[in-house]
Amino acid sequence: MAALALAYKRLRRRVATAWRPRRIIPLLEVAVPAATLVIIIASYQVVTGGGAPDAPISPTMTALLLGANLLAFMSLMVLAARRVAQHRAARSELGGKARLHVRLVAFFSLIATVPTLLVVVFASLLFQVGTQFWFSDKARVVLRSSESVAQAYVKEAKERLLGDIGAMSGDLRRILSGMTIDDPRFAPLYARQIVYRGLSESAIITIDRNGTPQLIALANLDNRPLIKRLPVATLPFLAGGQPRITADSGDRIEGTILLDAASKTYLYISRQSDRDVLAQAARARSALGDYAATVERARALQLRFNILLMIMSLTILGIAIWVAMTVADRLVRPVNDLVAAARRVAAGDLTARVYSAPTPDEIGTLGSAFNRMTRKLGEQTGALVAANNQLEIRSAFIEAVLSGVTAGVISVDEERRITLVNRSARILLNLDQAVEGQALADIAPELDRVLDSGDREVVVQIVVAGEPRTLAVRYVAAEGAPVLTFDDITQRLADQRRAAWADVARRIAHEIKNPLTPIQLAAERLQRRYGKEIVSDPGVFERLTATIIRQVGDMRRIVDEFSSFARMPKPAFREEAIIDIVRQALFLHEVAHPAIRFSLDVEGPMPTLFCDRRLLGQALTNLVKNAVEAIEENANQQLPGTIAMTIRTDGQHMLIGLADNGPGLPAERDRLTEPYMTTRKRGTGLGLAIVSKIVEDHFGTLGLRDRHGGGTLVEIDFDLEALSSFGSGDDDGAEHASEDAKLPELTRSGTG
Repeated sequence: MAALALAYKRLRRRVATAWRPRRIIPLLEVAVPAATLVIIIASYQVVTGGGAPDAPISPTMTALLLGANLLAFMSLMVLAARRVAQHRAARSELGGKARLHVRLVAFFSLIATVPTLLVVVFASLLFQVGTQFWFSDKARVVLRSSESVAQAYVKEAKERLLGDIGAMSGDLRRILSGMTIDDPRFAPLYARQIVYRGLSESAIITIDRNGTPQLIALANLDNRPLIKRLPVATLPFLAGGQPRITADSGDRIEGTILLDAASKTYLYISRQSDRDVLAQAARARSALGDYAATVERARALQLRFNILLMIMSLTILGIAIWVAMTVADRLVRPVNDLVAAARRVAAGDLTARVYSAPTPDEIGTLGSAFNRMTRKLGEQTGALVAANNQLEIRSAFIEAVLSGVTAGVISVDEERRITLVNRSARILLNLDQAVEGQALADIAPELDRVLDSGDREVVVQIVVAGEPRTLAVRYVAAEGAPVLTFDDITQRLADQRRAAWADVARRIAHEIKNPLTPIQLAAERLQRRYGKEIVSDPGVFERLTATIIRQVGDMRRIVDEFSSFARMPKPAFREEAIIDIVRQALFLHEVAHPAIRFSLDVEGPMPTLFCDRRLLGQALTNLVKNAVEAIEENANQQLPGTIAMTIRTDGQHMLIGLADNGPGLPAERDRLTEPYMTTRKRGTGLGLAIVSKIVEDHFGTLGLRDRHGGGTLVEIDFDLEALSSFGSGDDDGAEHASEDAKLPELTRSGTG
């Protein structure tokens, strides 16, 4: 017994585990639409399938189809209502945890679904069983028998009249063969024919040339027009000689036959009949036709009735779902209000209150208790706020002081987690706004190592956003909490290195330049004087002297660059056409390097710039020269080399851009403008340093970055307002003003 109870508990546990809405509902949301589609297809096959296509479907099959379709569509509506309820619940304060709202809607929907489904199926079955007799063979036999009896009387009357009109037309033809209608002997003979045959009416009608019927003989005719007795539409039928018998008048049987085709003469006769019998025959015939039409539409009517039942039931379910959602909203709204108020309290708003219902129910009691709790919390919090005002004022003062200093300040706790960072530190270290609480080793490991070193002052190399920076760091301990202050001395060290290199360049130029000329002259004289007299290895002699001359030229060029860097002249500012300077720098290299494609793009009118034409031209020439050398030294260059220069101005700034498709910038790109920093085999490292100095003297900034798609992009940004203040009308450097007044246009934009 105990084993059986244990097995029963395990079974219940497994069923409860398997029957979880989270597992079943997703399966139903996939299975129900698929089952609905299958049911619709199966219903269509049954309705349009074999057997008599117009015969009604059996009540059992109809009820089964109706129940299956109703169950499928109701399931879809319940699942859709559940989804809508989940969406409405998700927008409430409970969010995804508002399951009560969903359960209420699902419960009410199911309650409305089951009785509606049973009632509709029962009503459909009951109605179809009750109306099944009217589409049975018994009803059809009764209607056909009634119609046959009525039609038998009409048929007999028509056959009698048909015999009379045939015999009478033969007699009249024989009579008219010996006399005319106008003969006085014709009238008695004509009347005798009518009397002997018991006719009610008779007439002889002819058709004139206009196609209008004309009466030439008559007997007992009423006031009906001739067109009703002899319709024009029947003339083609009568032309064949066959008679026309009809009972359309309602109280008589009429007949028409052709007497003489040549004169278009027709005989009309009629015999009075019982009006009620003819009307009954017409009604029986009409009823039988209506019944046949109804039988033909029996399946369609059956389907319409059941579809109407289905629509009504789905409408009732929809109304029930709407009522369920409304009731669920009213029941869940107090709970949502309580949750919203609790979250406001959790966010710090202790003035949050909920509406207390006047009725003392459970929800009202809970609301009152919640309001008392928030009121007490507000009173207690007020005291704490008052006690912390002084601390906040002191903290605000310290933060204001720290935000105003230019040095970076970082304070950490005993676990070396950041507790305070001022604005300057965020800028210097490129930090976001949420670093408090993070470990210093994760944010700036170099500064963390300063704490381990124990030194009070130290210089640290750090990389920020891909750029190396040098920081002068000072470490103090304030109330047991380490505080680091640091300044960025990167630019200061760069200026010191530049000044030191300028002094070195001056000394090198002074010490090396003087011996170069005698060496070069001596080598050239040796080559001219003894070049033809050397018998033993004259080629070696020629190569050695040429090497001396070439190396002396290279040394002279290096010394000239050192001299230029050491003694950069002050610029003489004049208003110059910048496009002429740019074209000259490009044209010289375009002629020398035909395999490279050069281009120039100027936006707007021809801009002018207050500058030193010679110095700015030297800077642009150096930049173009670097781009050309980068393209020529690129071993992986597959596409044709391109150098594109652009000039843009917005009234306050002028931007000159130079882009190439070379190998791009090296890893040490931030030190390229420092003296004696080069990545090429034959470079001196002074080209970009000179360019940077010229740009700085022109109140501009030099930017080096990678070009999109590969290569290098150099940008020079000039401040036009600052340069215009240095413009003067002197004639210094006038020789440069017209030196390139008419520069040649770029002769090509691609390889030639």
